[in-house]
Amino acid sequence: MSTLQTAPAQNTPAAPATSAPYRLTTKGILRSEWHKLWTLRSTWITLITASALVLSVGIMMGATYDGDDSEIDTVVFVLFGTQLSQICLAVLGILVIAGEYATGMIRASLTAVPHRLPVLWSKAAVFAGVAFTATLVTNTGTFLTAQIWLSDTDKKLSLADPGVLGALAGSAAGITLMSLIALGLGALLRSVPGAIGAFIAAVLILPEILKTLPFDFVDTAVRYLPAQAASSLGSVARVEDTIAPGTALLTLALWAAALIAGASVLLKRRDV
Repeated sequence: MSTLQTAPAQNTPAAPATSAPYRLTTKGILRSEWHKLWTLRSTWITLITASALVLSVGIMMGATYDGDDSEIDTVVFVLFGTQLSQICLAVLGILVIAGEYATGMIRASLTAVPHRLPVLWSKAAVFAGVAFTATLVTNTGTFLTAQIWLSDTDKKLSLADPGVLGALAGSAAGITLMSLIALGLGALLRSVPGAIGAFIAAVLILPEILKTLPFDFVDTAVRYLPAQAASSLGSVARVEDTIAPGTALLTLALWAAALIAGASVLLKRRDV
């Protein structure tokens, strides 16, 4: 009888451990957009410029006040520089999204997040938080600084006075929503120069042209355009010929939401 010889057992290498699947989370996307925003020099330059404009104009208004503008609301008076900072923050909002199209970075962003829409929404959320916080801090600091010169005048106010904090926050909210409108234009047009031109022409200049038309219904409609709605915010007293502050905030939010929603639809349909 032949003997069966069994071949010696060979040690087979163990299968490599399977790595954990890549998971996308809302928190992770928000963190990514936060880091991208703060690693750009344009973010720092724009925010510092916007704050410096508001503060310097506020100091100038307070230091040179001689009683001639006593009819102007105090908060509006000291925050006159927000008309300049609004343009700075609108440009930053456009750069947040359209800047990635200009550099090609958007391809990497959309590859990392195949669903696409969370990229746009996270950019808008992060930018809105930064813009509102920076604007509110700047507004409050400018108001308090200007009061150094206004404390002995008819424009003396403090943060504890009725309506002051609401006016400062309302101004910050209005500027933030206007900047989100600019971000929406940037996402729609995917061009920095095109979006800046569209914002200046359609949002800032067109309403002034429409107001010259001799029709009552046009005057009423213009009040619900973004720039005019924003003008009803940021004052302690109600501004004449404007919509109520609550209605203005809702109007601006709807404008911003409509543009971002339109950009979301196109983002899903376009190749990039």
